[in-house]
Amino acid sequence: MQQNKEDTRNPLFNFWNLSPKDCLDHLETNALGLSESEAKERIFKFGANRLTKKKESGSIGLFFSQFKSPIILLLFFAAGLSIIVRDSTDAMIILGIVLISGVLGFWQELGAKNAVAKLIAMVQVKVSVYRDHSLKDVSLEDVVPGDILRLTAGDVIPADCLLLESKDLFVNEATLTGETYPAEKNIDTVPKDSGLSKRTNSLWMGTHVISGEAKAIVVRTGKDTEFGKISERLKLRPPENEFETGVRKFGFFLLHITLLLVIAIFVINVLLGRSVLDSFLFSLALAVGLTPQLLPAIISINLSHGAKKMAEKKVIVKRLTAIENFGNMNIICSDKTGTLTEGTVKMESAMDIFGNKNETVALYAFINASFETGFVNAIDESIRNDLQFEISEYKKEDEIPYDFIRKCLSIVVSHKDEHKMITKGALTNILSLCSFVQTDSNTKVPIDSVQEQILAKYEELSAKGYRILGLAVKDLGESSRINKLEEMNMIFLGLLSFYDPPKPNVNQTIAELNRLGVSLKVITGDNRFVAASLCSQIGLKNHRTLCGPELSAISDEALTQLVGNIDVFAEIEPNSKERIIIALKKAGNVVGYIGDGINDVSALHSADVGISVETAVDVAKNAADIVLLEKDLEVLVDGVQEGRVTFANTLKYVFMATSANFGNMFSMAGVSLFLPFLPLLPKQILLTNFLTDFPEMTIATDRVDLEMVSSPKRWDIVAIRKFMIVFGLVSSFFDYMTFGILQWVLQVSHEQFRTGWFIESVVSASLIVLVIRTRNPFYKSRPSKPLLFATLSVIAITLAIPYTPIAEIFGLVPLPLEFMGLLFGIILLYISVAEIAKRRFYKKVNI
Repeated sequence: MQQNKEDTRNPLFNFWNLSPKDCLDHLETNALGLSESEAKERIFKFGANRLTKKKESGSIGLFFSQFKSPIILLLFFAAGLSIIVRDSTDAMIILGIVLISGVLGFWQELGAKNAVAKLIAMVQVKVSVYRDHSLKDVSLEDVVPGDILRLTAGDVIPADCLLLESKDLFVNEATLTGETYPAEKNIDTVPKDSGLSKRTNSLWMGTHVISGEAKAIVVRTGKDTEFGKISERLKLRPPENEFETGVRKFGFFLLHITLLLVIAIFVINVLLGRSVLDSFLFSLALAVGLTPQLLPAIISINLSHGAKKMAEKKVIVKRLTAIENFGNMNIICSDKTGTLTEGTVKMESAMDIFGNKNETVALYAFINASFETGFVNAIDESIRNDLQFEISEYKKEDEIPYDFIRKCLSIVVSHKDEHKMITKGALTNILSLCSFVQTDSNTKVPIDSVQEQILAKYEELSAKGYRILGLAVKDLGESSRINKLEEMNMIFLGLLSFYDPPKPNVNQTIAELNRLGVSLKVITGDNRFVAASLCSQIGLKNHRTLCGPELSAISDEALTQLVGNIDVFAEIEPNSKERIIIALKKAGNVVGYIGDGINDVSALHSADVGISVETAVDVAKNAADIVLLEKDLEVLVDGVQEGRVTFANTLKYVFMATSANFGNMFSMAGVSLFLPFLPLLPKQILLTNFLTDFPEMTIATDRVDLEMVSSPKRWDIVAIRKFMIVFGLVSSFFDYMTFGILQWVLQVSHEQFRTGWFIESVVSASLIVLVIRTRNPFYKSRPSKPLLFATLSVIAITLAIPYTPIAEIFGLVPLPLEFMGLLFGIILLYISVAEIAKRRFYKKVNI
């Protein structure tokens, strides 16, 4: 039997050619599923059900990742070489500072990672499996070969499976086969050589259930699945979003500058006759100062802090880097049900073709809704709740579940030796299935004679905001089984009207989104009249509408030009939603899409930010980047603001890393060419860098100017480069002023020069944070308490170090009071000029 288990991982194991019983035997399981202990053994044997290994390897891996920078590794090498060839004290100090910096970053990132993991667990998609003879919900990753799954409409398929039972099962396999239409599944065994799309008794990871229900046995998981093989072959990974692209470009930008500068300084120092090892250590220490090595940790801390704040506003972030796109989106696409409306559909009336209430129409609608077993929907729930009939004499015989192509649901019932098919669905679709119309209890007329009258009533009711469905019936004689071909030559019975009122205050919420620079576009399958009625109720005046048939006639290029001017897309087919999203993106927009249904999955994947809700079907929740705990635009407004706060605080660190820090290191590199000694020792440079990291670590808690959240902001490397040049030059000017005064006016010793420069460098870099963090005058914008405390603490520590026992270790000495007064005068002048430069910069550059 051990051999059998290994065979399940063999590509030659053609499970679709086995009967359900043979497959159960082969996997040493049964129709009641595995026990928990067996499942644990199998997950140990086969591994977790995921396509790739987790990026992090626990806390140890996260710790060592703090030191993976090539510059840090070179610094370790150089320090080790220094220990070997000369006095080891300085090298040990350098290694100690680097190690403590790494521990600091590790501690912050670990806390951020754990916090985010708890948030994601709140909306984790689970799958129903039989364990210990009962149905349980387990994580997708915990599914193992031999598990027995229970699947219904909207469920994701977590692994490659063989069907054991199937009832009207339709599966979307577009991710694997490219087929647009759902594949119908059954339990019939197929030949070994059947192609993937022909294996009608098999289910595949990465697909999802459209309608129906099934029971299936898991055969292959993780990388052994068909989807896993493709993923491994193509090394599939999530596409890089705009935030990740911006971070990568910024990193390369600084890396190029750092390498050029450091190599030049090293070569020139060696040519000037200085020690090769000292020059190498000095150059590497400068590189550490120039490189924003805290950027990954700062980003992780900012994003996790933002995720926690968003969770307080009932917004759960599944993919952290989506926060930036969430804050920067300028268009949000939404359906209307539950987002713009209450989502509590009420049945208004069951009527004949003349608009009169009709008991027969109501009865058949109730029977259809009571016996359907597809996915849960508000329409059928409202029929069951708002109508009451005794139907115990009716017996369900068969069903064709609702799907988004037919847009109807058929139920076969038997009653007093009669078999009837009752079909309910979109009015125009139902009319197309009918040949006759029931005008009263005994009269039928050809549908062509009254179709215009029915459509007129449909338009009249739709214009009042009612959603209208059609109802039809067909006598089947003695037949009790049906297929889609039976949905023809039916008798039209009447109309069903439903009402879903707009949410209170939704018009204020839409106005708030507009104030934030986010335009709402409504995408709905409802007809243009219902959409127009809703828009008038929620304050979308003078809205421009594009309907499905018109959309189909427009080319992709023309749609890209037109789509930005459309407010409402009505009568839209599910596969057209993705086309609208792509057109909006091509037009240069950052697009969010809210969806909670099976038909929203492709649009969620295509949007810059896929947004679902906690009550959504699994496949929609799984596809989303962000999950709302409430389906409400007001929740969305809060989330957008928090997303912008997160991005603004991340950008603050970028500005800090490219202004004072960069200016200080650049100045030090330049003056080293003219001084007969190094302006700062490598250990002093690293201590400077270490101390200035502390205020920046608290930036995630900082307040943000209203200007930064009032409109979408995006990465702009050109503007960042301009910022670096302007503030780097301001910083360097005062650095050289400090050098000149210390060297040629005060004529201090080497140790005093380095101490003076160390104090001026750390204090000015710490205080400039308070200037750069806001576009407003720094004295009018209060920083957060943690940021202010960290800044003042670092300044106090810096001033105290020369007077402590550790001063000798770092080569620092006490300075006379007049020296300190002069340094503080330079710092105050620097802060004043930086404030003026900031105002002028933001007048000319929009970032």
